[in-house]
Amino acid sequence: MTQAILREIIDYANRADPYPLYEELRKTPVAHDGDGPYVISTYYEILNLLHDPRISSDRRNLTPTSGDPLGQTEEEETTLPPAFLNLDPPEHDRLRRMTNRPFGPPHSPHRVHGMRGELAGIVSGLIDGIVASDALDRIDLVDQFSYPFPVSVICRLLGVPPEDEPRFHVWADTLAASLDPDPDADPSQRHKGSQDVRMELGMYLAGLIEEHRKNPGDDMLSHLATADGPDGTMTTMEMLSTAALLLIAGHETTVNLITNGMLTLLRHPEFLQRLREDPGLAVPIVEELLRYEPPVQLLPQRSTLAEIEVAGVTIPKGASLWLILASGNRDPQRFDHPDRFDPDRGDIQHLGLGSGIHSCFGAPLARLEAQLALSELARRLENPRLLEDPPPYRQNAVLRGPRHLPIACDGIRP
Repeated sequence: MTQAILREIIDYANRADPYPLYEELRKTPVAHDGDGPYVISTYYEILNLLHDPRISSDRRNLTPTSGDPLGQTEEEETTLPPAFLNLDPPEHDRLRRMTNRPFGPPHSPHRVHGMRGELAGIVSGLIDGIVASDALDRIDLVDQFSYPFPVSVICRLLGVPPEDEPRFHVWADTLAASLDPDPDADPSQRHKGSQDVRMELGMYLAGLIEEHRKNPGDDMLSHLATADGPDGTMTTMEMLSTAALLLIAGHETTVNLITNGMLTLLRHPEFLQRLREDPGLAVPIVEELLRYEPPVQLLPQRSTLAEIEVAGVTIPKGASLWLILASGNRDPQRFDHPDRFDPDRGDIQHLGLGSGIHSCFGAPLARLEAQLALSELARRLENPRLLEDPPPYRQNAVLRGPRHLPIACDGIRP
């Protein structure tokens, strides 16, 4: 039963609306068929596990398990060491602290806020570009707005030259696809493709880091390459894996957050109108979007470092766990009317950015990007409307979002 539902979740045919499948999963908060992963689908159980030190994010702690739809139960040789996202304490904590020093509090409390004017300028420029295209009867919001915006932001934050930004589209798509639990894909071919891209990206980043070490600026790569704080310095390989993580994770989820957000607002025009009249509404709208249509739907390949009990079920040491964040976000035991998009709900303590030590590193930046993007789109687009509903989605079941979002509008305000 569990395996059948998981394969339906992975099946592209259900990408546009996986939520009925999650509802079915929640009937058994901890589901397991006797082989394959243990699937956790309810809010409080997921939240507790995200804070449980007995849960590992390091794939090397997985015990080979037959029947896992991921088909990746053996340790794979990689060209880069695991990024801190895929490590456990103390290695995770050390690398995350070092990465955070040039990014956020307490050492760089104004980094994200100080980018607000620059972000607003990028948003305005991209919308002006739509005007210049003179094709308002068919706008692809992903290609023309949702993708280039966060890519430009993360590249500027890290110190990537603007002329190199387009190269990250191919790299990011390939690496994001490698996260997708596709049971029908050839694992050897997919692994080779992702490894080739990792090698190419690693070689590029190695040269970029060396350049920033020789000529440091105020960007994050310069700080990582030259800093020598209480945790010491990162090795070159640690810098490469951290930079690759920030470049990929720093924009893939935000692309989906913005696109899912505009799709949801176009389906709920009353909130789009309210946002047009009150830009401050962007804050609760983005929080509700992170609950209602989270860009990261599930966390596969967690594992247990010890035998644990969850909701009356004993899970053995080394077992594979799937945490279905999007299902927990619609758990009626936690949220009233969970399938209703309601930015006015008073309590939106969602799982959309994770929780615990692995909570989204770039959450403050992602929130700000989405708030600025959606409020400005609402203000400037005149009578925006969907041309396809549902739109075509990406293949990825983990990082779920439309591949294209065709819309039309009557005009664009200055």
